[in-house]
Amino acid sequence: MLNWQNPISSLSLTVLLLLICIITACGFELRGSADLSFKTIFIQGKKISISKELQRSLNSNGVKVVEKVADAELVLELMSESYQKRILSLSGAGVVREFEITYLLDFRIRDSKNPLWGDVQSIRGRRDFSFSDSALLAKLEEEERLRQDMASDATRELLRRLTAYKPSNTQK
Repeated sequence: MLNWQNPISSLSLTVLLLLICIITACGFELRGSADLSFKTIFIQGKKISISKELQRSLNSNGVKVVEKVADAELVLELMSESYQKRILSLSGAGVVREFEITYLLDFRIRDSKNPLWGDVQSIRGRRDFSFSDSALLAKLEEEERLRQDMASDATRELLRRLTAYKPSNTQK
């Protein structure tokens, strides 16, 4: 039971209720599943770092990854994936202080009934991180986490782009 005589607890409750009202009024909504207009997809090209996560994401959105092009509504070709690392800044003594890592994914899509591919599309991610020789192992771990984060972001972006694609047999 609430004790309304205590001004701190009533103030806390009021702030909590106000915060809940603000969050619901601003249109905040948890990210749901992607609304994909196809139920089957064939993925071709070499296996890259996002292949497993992409397949898992497609399956969780109700899309089956098939083994033959003839069984698919949509064909996705993962063309290339690359990471680049460059120096952003140096100290006065010429020691590296910051790096920039870039992730690039190139892909294209087509309707399985159409032999013509769409334009090659690219997804790019970029992260900066500070560097210190005295914390080498920690910085290598940080770089690896940033690479994984960029790959996950690329997977989500690819799903968003697939959401916008409408195979010809579903277009009106």
